[in-house]
Amino acid sequence: MNRRRAFLVLALLAVIAALSLLLSLAVGSIALTPGEVWLALFSADVDAGMANEVVRNLRLPRALAAFACGGLLALAGALMQVLLRNPLADPYVLGISGGAAVGALAAMLLGVSASFGLEAAAFVGALTAMWLVFGLARGDGSWTQTRLLLTGVIVAAGCGAAVALMLSLAPEQQLRGMLFWLMGDAGEATAPLPPLLILAAGLLVAMFFARELNLLTHGPLLAATLGANVARLRLILYFLASLLTATAVTSVGSVGFVGLIVPHLVRLALGNDQRLLLPAATLAGAALLTLADTLARSVVAPQQLPVGVLTALLGVPVFLFLLARTPKQASRGDMP
Repeated sequence: MNRRRAFLVLALLAVIAALSLLLSLAVGSIALTPGEVWLALFSADVDAGMANEVVRNLRLPRALAAFACGGLLALAGALMQVLLRNPLADPYVLGISGGAAVGALAAMLLGVSASFGLEAAAFVGALTAMWLVFGLARGDGSWTQTRLLLTGVIVAAGCGAAVALMLSLAPEQQLRGMLFWLMGDAGEATAPLPPLLILAAGLLVAMFFARELNLLTHGPLLAATLGANVARLRLILYFLASLLTATAVTSVGSVGFVGLIVPHLVRLALGNDQRLLLPAATLAGAALLTLADTLARSVVAPQQLPVGVLTALLGVPVFLFLLARTPKQASRGDMP
């Protein structure tokens, strides 16, 4: 794809992402016009009117958190699909989401109700799971991709058992909040700046390795022959994808299918050049989760749905379609 077309594609996705944010700020129990949203955002009088309160204090933090986490999951999914050379890999394959779930649910059982406390517990759980996976996979020093994946599966299974145990022991009044968190909920995301900063930094790091990722899509042997340090590349980007996933899960819970479906659809539409795929998937994932969260809080307002339910309803049929066509595509050599 030439540079002009790539620029146009990214510009179009950026516009779509911006419109998804605007829609998220305007839609809800109190409908606002674009003009009212603009005034609420940029008016000098921060205390004037209900629109200011609704937009600045309620909708904007939630919309930005959903935007950031959608981008984080899509970018992590794109990296995992290249590293594993499997177009149907997802960001949760290393068990990071399970660790975050254990941390968050343990905090809820202990009576932590503050949003910051839950996010801190979830992040500690995610980092602990990541440390276990990478530490145990290394073993006696012979770190391999297969050991990493198997260790991730085992850690995820252990975390799943711990989550089931905590749900069975939880008081009935806490179960709803726990289940909402497990299914994905951006309603408690009140600090969108950290995930936004991590998204920007993660995308910069990923773009730095985009050329080597392009080589890796043709196989590790060819990539090494052409000068890529495959072992170092895999370790750095596995760790980066895990950190991106941990940040997203900490903020909005376990939202499925964004990191699985978005990179694959972008790859089908734009090709497998990582210099375009990575930023395009990030923008598309951000827009998708922002729109899904808008629907989650407005479709049956004033009740709110877990955003993970909506992404699953979208993702399941798309996944089945992609799964059905993958063997044909692989036979043509289109996929890594």
